[in-house]
Amino acid sequence: MTGSEPKADLQLYLQQARDALLWKLEGAGEYDIRRPLTLTGTNLLGLVKHVASVELGYFGDTFGRPSGEPLPWLGPDAEPNADMWATAGESREDIIGLYHRSWAHSDATIDALPLDAIGHVPWWPPERQEVTLHRILVHMTAETHRHAGHADIVRELIDGSVGWRRENDNMAPGDQDWWEDYRNRLERAAQQAAKR
Repeated sequence: MTGSEPKADLQLYLQQARDALLWKLEGAGEYDIRRPLTLTGTNLLGLVKHVASVELGYFGDTFGRPSGEPLPWLGPDAEPNADMWATAGESREDIIGLYHRSWAHSDATIDALPLDAIGHVPWWPPERQEVTLHRILVHMTAETHRHAGHADIVRELIDGSVGWRRENDNMAPGDQDWWEDYRNRLERAAQQAAKR
């Protein structure tokens, strides 16, 4: 037993995911952070916009602490997936600023409430709408890490950059030749398995 504080542990893991997600924007050009690289349109800046928006809802409205932040892309008249991409008029700085304000609002809620504080998620099914701060912290941490993983793959498709965070990429050691050989071995194994 380490004697650590559960709320602090949860908040640490949430912050690590936030940092990883934003790191994926660093050094990438304006086009690259916006361009859709999957059939469903997944893009780096859209992932940040989405996570910032849902975090405001989960740590704000869910606990009766609305942020007051305008989020028209989540409004009743918004087109589907409007929170998953940035318009040409929404700058990188706008979206990153929104995410930082989202962190501040969320962290204030986390600091103000105990883990067993009750909230209500109106967009969840009625039988699951009543939640605790603990559950929302776990949910939002998992969601943010999931989207940071999406961002990692998208960034790799853009320019080959990979890794979990600047100070620890968490990747196997190897130069470009090693990685090319590794990928080729995987391709051969996949082809052999498909022939069985």
